[in-house]
Formats: sequence, structure tokens, C-alpha cells
Amino acid sequence: MSRSRIILILLGIAAIGAAAMALSGATTPKTASRPAPGPVPVMAAKAEAKDVPIILRGLGTVTAFNTVMLKSRVEGAITQINFKEGQYVHTGDLLIQIDPRPFQAVLDQAQANLAKDQATLANAKVDLARYQDLLKHSFAPEQQVATQNTTVQTTQAAVQSDEAMIKAAQLNVDYAAVRSPIDGVTGIRQVDIGNLIQTGGQQNLVTITQIEPIYVIFTLPEADIGRVRQAMNEGTLKVEAYASDDKRKLSEGVLDLIDNSVDQATGTVKLKAEFKNADRVLWPGQFVNAHAVLRTIQNGVTIPSAAVQTGPNGTFTYTIDEQSKVSMQPITIVQTESNSALVGDGLKSGDQVVTAGQFRLQPGIKVQVEEHLADAGQTLSDAPVGTTAAQ
Repeated sequence: MSRSRIILILLGIAAIGAAAMALSGATTPKTASRPAPGPVPVMAAKAEAKDVPIILRGLGTVTAFNTVMLKSRVEGAITQINFKEGQYVHTGDLLIQIDPRPFQAVLDQAQANLAKDQATLANAKVDLARYQDLLKHSFAPEQQVATQNTTVQTTQAAVQSDEAMIKAAQLNVDYAAVRSPIDGVTGIRQVDIGNLIQTGGQQNLVTITQIEPIYVIFTLPEADIGRVRQAMNEGTLKVEAYASDDKRKLSEGVLDLIDNSVDQATGTVKLKAEFKNADRVLWPGQFVNAHAVLRTIQNGVTIPSAAVQTGPNGTFTYTIDEQSKVSMQPITIVQTESNSALVGDGLKSGDQVVTAGQFRLQPGIKVQVEEHLADAGQTLSDAPVGTTAAQ
């Protein structure tokens, strides 16, 4: 085969290939363009104006207003127990009776001695008056009058001694009746009827605790004491006691005092608040969460804490405008309580903020507010980080 024929065959093959490629390009459909993205689903809430208390938290212990360990001042056998364990008793109530007969016998003897010495004194005074009258007429020696006067004074001293003995004996009779010195609740009794009480042993009969009113002693960091003192100078500082879950409010009281020293080991200061406790919901030894209410901000702007986000420049939130577009709004947070954040500035009441779905947002993106997000995991991923602050 000649060289020129070979060249013609190759050129034909190339032409056929080019035609096939052109035909293939003409019949291949063009790729469809991607549709524009729709609104991003989010959950949202509106900023609200509320009266918000500014609080400081501390862990506290309920302490009885008064605690008395009841003990006997006299020795003897117990003949009566007139209370039930856990009973509320009042000042002066008879709780325990110790056999009073030995003390009553001493009292009776002292009273008899007083009667005898009073009679002797009366007779001595009559003799003294008679001798003094005789002395005026020189019918009695002066020495006899002086001796009788001494007898009268001695008998008077004996009468005074008898009166003191009666008072002492009467005290022992009274002490045999053991009475409550305060209003309060009795604990577990430590004695039974028939037990012999020895005063030297200082045996505790029963403990009485006064629970109306009652104290809560709690601690705060020393850095907060200046704010507490300022609030106390401005008026009564309210303290609220919450249960261990810090959700259920138990009672309200007022701050009585700040301890006079800082615990250097912990850097905290003790504070003491008084509660009326008329419903007896607080009990001595109980652990509570104490909320010291420094002041109340009127019409403070609040948003759900889930709406608060943290970025390189501080805290912010996504706000939604009238065109359903979001923007990043810097805010300051005064405090976060009960999943609600108090905003210092950056928002006003009625502003709509995103509470879930933030991870897909960028400024200017259009959103669609939903009551619930389809992806439950998405909501969990939107929890704000480090939103609590204090002012």
C-alpha cells in the first residue's frame, strides 16, 4: 500500500471520530442548576420585660434560735414525765417532776424554826421595853437593859437566818419541778420514770430547741460582702431559703448580720438570716440554698438562656428582623437564673431572638420559626456556653 493511501485512511478515521464527538455533545443534556436554599428552620422567643431580683447564692444550715439541754438542779427520783417526745412546749410548762418530799420536809422545818424564833423575838422585845421603862425610873440596872438589847438583836439575826433557810428550801422544792425555760420542741428524752438524778453528773434530761423564729447561717465569697453591706445600708435585705434542689422555695427571712471575720482557709464570710418559720418548714440542722436578694430591677429585659451565645468578642444573640433575617446582636448578661437571662443592654422588650438552630446561622440568612425542630440532636447542640454573669 502506498504512503499516500495510508494518509488518506488516517484522515478519514479522524474525521469520523470528530463527527461522533460532536454528535455526542449535541445529544447530552445540560446539568440542571441547583435551586436556591430555603429558610433555615429555627426556634425563637421574644424578649420580655420583667421585675428581676438580683441574688447571691450561698449554701446554708438551719440553726435553732435557742437550744437548751435541760438538767436538774436537785437530786432525787423522777416521779412524773409530763411531755411526749417531739411535743411543742411553752415557757413554764412542767416537763419532769422529781420527788419533792425531802425538800418539802426541809422547808417545813425551816418554817417551824422561823415561827419559834419570831416568838422568841417578840418576847425579847417586850422584856427590852419593860427594862427600858424601869431604867428611866432607876429601877433596873443599865447593864440589864444592854444585855436584853443584845438578846433582841441576836434573835432578829436568827429570824433572818430562818427566812434565808426558807428561801433556799423553797428553791429546792421549785427545782424539783423541772419546767421548760423556752418555747420549743422537745427531743428524745434521756430519762425514764424512777431514774435517780444526780446533780454532780450533769445528766441531760431532754433537749429543747426553739424553732419560731429560726436562723439560717450561710456563706458568701468575701468579694461579695461589699455589695451585701451596701444593700443592708439601703434597707432590709431579704433572704430566701430553697430546698436542696434549689427549685422549691421554703421560706423568706431577713439578713441579721455579717460575721466579723473572713475564713482565710475558704475565702468566705458567714451571714446570719432570721426566719419567722410560723409554718415550721425549716428544721434545725437542715441544709438549704440561701438566696440573698440585693435588689430588684424593674422591667428588666429577659430572654431564654438558650438564646445566649458566646463568641470571640463576648456574648451575643441572633435576632430576627421583620424580613425573617437574622443578625448577630452583642449583649451583656447581668445574671442567669432558672433558664432566664437578664440582659444589661443590647436588646429591648419585644425583640425576637433565636433559641435553637443557631449552628446553621450566618448574619443575613433568612429563617423560618418552628415550634419544634425535626432534628432533636440539633437542639441539643445549640446550648449556650458560659452565659452567667453578675453585676
